[in-house]
Amino acid sequence: MGLNYTAVNQPTETTVRRISDGQCFVAEWQGQLAGTVLAKPTEHSSECEYFARQGVATLRQFGVAPQLQGRGIGKALVQACEAWALEREFRELALDTAEPATHLLQLYSRLGFSPVGFVQWSGKVYRSVVMSKALQ
Repeated sequence: MGLNYTAVNQPTETTVRRISDGQCFVAEWQGQLAGTVLAKPTEHSSECEYFARQGVATLRQFGVAPQLQGRGIGKALVQACEAWALEREFRELALDTAEPATHLLQLYSRLGFSPVGFVQWSGKVYRSVVMSKALQ
């Protein structure tokens, strides 16, 4: 799609830095890596004002191997993030994705997330839709 998502080809050092202050969940399917996601606490220094709000945890670095999509792996990873956030008394779980990625916007909507704003990340060729889900 011509999008320059950071997580697609980031160096190992960037991955280590990005997961160092959150909780990384990994899914396996028949002994192979199937997907990953990162849950992070409120980010007071974020470029995204919504991610800096008190009581908001974020879901990042989310991906499921293309050949394994549609098997519930992504849903299970999101649920792991929700449980992590609830255990830490967060009231919301927020994420962002590229505005042109309508298939991802639809996926997140099916998982209970609603649009709450936009963010233009430094160095990105797209505007992101910020979405949030109230936790109970």
